Amino acid sequence: MWILGHRGASKAAPENTLAAFALAMAQQAHGIEIDTYQVDGKIVVIHDRWLNRTTNGDGMVTSHSLDYLRSLDAGHGERIPLMHEVFDTLPHDALLNIEIKHLSHIESWIADVKTGLRISGFPQQNLIISSFNHRWLRSIKHAWPEVKIGALTATYPENGLGFADDLSAYSLHMALDVVDEGYVTEAKQAGLKVLVYTVDHPQDMKMLKSWDVDGIFTNVPDIAREVLA
Repeated sequence: MWILGHRGASKAAPENTLAAFALAMAQQAHGIEIDTYQVDGKIVVIHDRWLNRTTNGDGMVTSHSLDYLRSLDAGHGERIPLMHEVFDTLPHDALLNIEIKHLSHIESWIADVKTGLRISGFPQQNLIISSFNHRWLRSIKHAWPEVKIGALTATYPENGLGFADDLSAYSLHMALDVVDEGYVTEAKQAGLKVLVYTVDHPQDMKMLKSWDVDGIFTNVPDIAREVLA
């Protein structure tokens, strides 16, 4: 079962920073999940719309320049990373789930990601793109058919797996609070990988393993490694 560091090893290091990503890899995670915003035509890695929880800045992420965002302390002296820095940090056998929180121009977003892949050599097949904004995902898949799409949901959809099918998804990313064994089985029979977030308790990890879930997003990759060994 894949162990993906949720915002990196975010229990032990500042979330969504290069330090958290490197620590997740040191803790033998199979990969990481990150959150991104498009600012000044570049992709920055941060979760919240507002800066005050995870940095020493104020205001909304999208109301500031890239230079200002890069000047902030994101915890323990870490900076808000750029997308290409994440590609450079990860080993090429790692999985990377990019969750899109904000984008303003899909074509330039795709071009930026492709450039990062090409320069770093990080393999495209290890990349999964997800978002709660399924319109963005549909547009990205249309413009970039080869990319893997993660159908992200925090609810139990009324139309079952219909929304994942509409997105030509590779994987189903579902909240722990609403996932159940029957839905996991149905998704896997439909050819989808099933990943569940956010899983930090050992009993939940064992339950999901018994359901044959393909992967979990966790803030504690080291504990997950120990429990799932």
